[in-house]
Amino acid sequence: MSMQAPLLGPRDFEYPAIMLSGYVDHGMYLHFRNCLSSAPQQGLVVVEIATLGGDPEIARMMGEDIRFHSDLYPDRRLVFLGKTAVYSAGATFMSFFAAENRYLARGTRLMIHERIITRDIHLEGPLSTCIASLKATLHEIEASISIQNEGFANLILGSQVSMEELLNRAPENWYLEASEAQALGLIAAVI
Repeated sequence: MSMQAPLLGPRDFEYPAIMLSGYVDHGMYLHFRNCLSSAPQQGLVVVEIATLGGDPEIARMMGEDIRFHSDLYPDRRLVFLGKTAVYSAGATFMSFFAAENRYLARGTRLMIHERIITRDIHLEGPLSTCIASLKATLHEIEASISIQNEGFANLILGSQVSMEELLNRAPENWYLEASEAQALGLIAAVI
């Protein structure tokens, strides 16, 4: 869609083509893919979601499908509608939509945070093997931070939120009410 995509109103969201709710996991992904494959290839296609979070890699897979299908069918406008709660992986998914194609229902809360890792490191054996295990874990963390920050950059693109502000707020779980997200330019409008 062009940068001049028209602002949508409540009636445009009456019949979402794709409705997702619950934990972002493989089951949600399969439902999403099924709905996406049967969605119209032209015109407005609303993707509605309510989620308290889930697997960020599944959210990225869904987002990549949105990106790919947006390129594949340029006459189709894929639009995000968050309802009630768009937490964690839901915000990751939202970041794949252009800000002009992001909407939140009135009263919806958006929550952005850093990726979380839980890992016990057990060191046993030759010292060089221990170093390799520690380096592998460090590389995993560094790669995860890079992936996280790519998503953060997409989320704030064109908004009034700087990467510095987002990186300062994300470790403590940044909650935004829909109208606040709109005022910051993270979404197009509140429905």
